[in-house]
Order: sequence, then structure tokens, then C-alpha cells
Amino acid sequence: MTFTTRDKQARCAALGFHPGPIDGIPGPRTRAAIAALMDHRGVSRVNDIFHGSGLHRIHWHWTAGAEGVIDLELNHYNFVIDHGGKPHEGVYSLRAQSGYSPERGAYHTWRANTGAIGLAVDCMAGAWERPFDPGTAPMTSAQLGALVDLSAELGMTHDIPVSRFSMLSHAEVQPTLGIRQKQKWDITWLPGMAKPGDPIEVGDRIRAMVRRKLEMKWAA
Repeated sequence: MTFTTRDKQARCAALGFHPGPIDGIPGPRTRAAIAALMDHRGVSRVNDIFHGSGLHRIHWHWTAGAEGVIDLELNHYNFVIDHGGKPHEGVYSLRAQSGYSPERGAYHTWRANTGAIGLAVDCMAGAWERPFDPGTAPMTSAQLGALVDLSAELGMTHDIPVSRFSMLSHAEVQPTLGIRQKQKWDITWLPGMAKPGDPIEVGDRIRAMVRRKLEMKWAA
């Protein structure tokens, strides 16, 4: 498997080994962070700082669709969560996502699909960011709960830590990973909010929910 410098930087940052800016440039801080993480994990190959599956991030999306999961959505995401909170597996497997190519993988995030699991909430048809209008199919509390549950499960299975660098919304990809996107604002609104919020602050709310879910699992 091939991991980019940006992937390695994000992985180090997610695990608490700070590489400097996530900019794709293999400078001295990046090299030092990778070396420190390798030493911490007792591995001799850079690839071994990642999970063996090659999966290392989870990206949260909404489909901007109406109620009812359709084939187009299942082609673009690895999982789509319907209005009742039921996850539906996409066309492309997680194994395919680890070695993404346009012919065999879910295309969910511009230039950031390889090794990234695409989780989508099927909602927000006709929504507008400003002035805010949640559209005809706003996200439901059941969908948010399922997103949290599935993120916790996939994170545990694939050694994906709950951090801004490894579990993040589509709206966070550009400010956090430095990968330019096209005016994406998913997910910046959650049930109960009066209007969309700052992408990272909303992402932090979701991440806090995932951490609580994991704490409950560990305590059980």
C-alpha cells in the first residue's frame, strides 16, 4: 500500500506525534514525528504506523438527498444511513477503499479517497447554508446516533483514533488536511442547532459523542 506524505502527517497528528502543518511536504518535523511514532509502536517500516487494512480516516458526509437511499448514493459512499438510522453498505467494500481507484472505490472526497471510509447521512435535500434552510429532509437524531455508533465501531476495528485528523467531516477536510474542496458544508449542522456552525466546532461535537460511545463500550 502507498501512503502519501500528507497521510503520514495526518496519521502522526492523529496519534499525538505532531509533524507541523499538514501540507504534504516531508520536512524535518514530519520526519521526526514519523520516527518517534515508529519507535513508540516498535516498528521498522513506515507503513506499519498504519493499520494493516490500509484504512486510516473516516470522512462524514450528508448526501444532500431526499428520504430514501438510492443507487447513486451507494456508489459514492461506503455506508449510507437512512432517515430511520439504518446503515446501508455501499457498492464498494472497505478493502477496495484502502486501494482506491476511480474504477474500484467510493468517490466521496475530492483527492482524498484512498484509505478514507466515506460515511454519509441521507438527508438535506434542497438545503441552503445562507440563509439557512434545512430543506425537505433534515438530518434526524436517529441518523446522528447511527453515524456516531458506526464511527466508533469502524474506529475500533481499523485503529482509527478519534481526532480531528482521522475522524472528520467533509467540511473539515480543507481547513484540517489542506486538501482544497468545493464549498462543502457537510456536516456543519446537527439536529437542534438553529443554523450551521463552524466546521471544526461541529466536528468536535460529533467526535465527543464518538468518544462517549467508546467509553461506554470499554466500561461494559
